[in-house]
Amino acid sequence: MGEKFDSLEEHLEKFVENIRQLGIIVSDFQPSSQTGLNQKLNFMVTGLQDIDKCRQQLHDISVPLEVFEYIDQGRNPQLYTKECLERALAKNEQVKGKIDTMKKFKSLLIQELTKVFPEDMAKYKAIRGEDPPP
Repeated sequence: MGEKFDSLEEHLEKFVENIRQLGIIVSDFQPSSQTGLNQKLNFMVTGLQDIDKCRQQLHDISVPLEVFEYIDQGRNPQLYTKECLERALAKNEQVKGKIDTMKKFKSLLIQELTKVFPEDMAKYKAIRGEDPPP
């Protein structure tokens, strides 16, 4: 799986370098540099074709849109993964707290109901299999 990404990364790096070189040629264009410009444009076309070939190998990969937003904002996309994990851990702790609170509430409710309705609670516990009937 890593080779697929390595290949794509290599093609993207070449493409970016060609664009950088093309920018240099265009920014200081002289009629004598037309041949170099044409060559770089052809390299760009070839680079896009190479990138398109990599796309077929990675068709089953999906990337959350938020990752692209991180990149557009100039942030490291690995921060997205870190922040997702931190949010998941925080939510997990929150839910765990709610579950613990509900368990305590259930226990206290059963205790109080047993005091007020002992026969009904004995039947309830027998149905639940928690306590055999007397």
